[in-house]
Amino acid sequence: MPNKVYVINKHGRPLMPCSPAKARHLLDAGKAKVKKRTPFTIQLVYGSSGYTQEVILGVDAGSKTIGMSASTTKEELLSAEVKPRNDVVDLLSTRREFRRARRNRKTRYRKPRFDNRVRSKHKGWLAPSVEVKIQEHITSIKRVCRILPV
Repeated sequence: MPNKVYVINKHGRPLMPCSPAKARHLLDAGKAKVKKRTPFTIQLVYGSSGYTQEVILGVDAGSKTIGMSASTTKEELLSAEVKPRNDVVDLLSTRREFRRARRNRKTRYRKPRFDNRVRSKHKGWLAPSVEVKIQEHITSIKRVCRILPV
């Protein structure tokens, strides 16, 4: 995959990426400024026509890694492999153990109540570990949409 520099217009909307040479000329002429270093993104300081091609984003949603690829009909513009958090289950288990240990000590602490459970009240409830994974997928897609006109 050839190197690409991602371009954002004056108003913050993504344009088609350009070559590093074109980006260097724009930066030297003062027509663009560096927006981000990773991935390298420039922002134009002048108005542009805003012409974009059709960019398709493909997402392979997995539990351990999320594969992403953005491409036009002719070339691939971005390929990424995102590793979401997988420590949420352990953190929640640790928190639950500490909470149960507090209840067993001789301290003034509220006993567990059984009429205020989330699952019985909310129909669209998901486990926190599953929610984090879904949110990570959405966040990584939004990150790509910020730099490419998907």
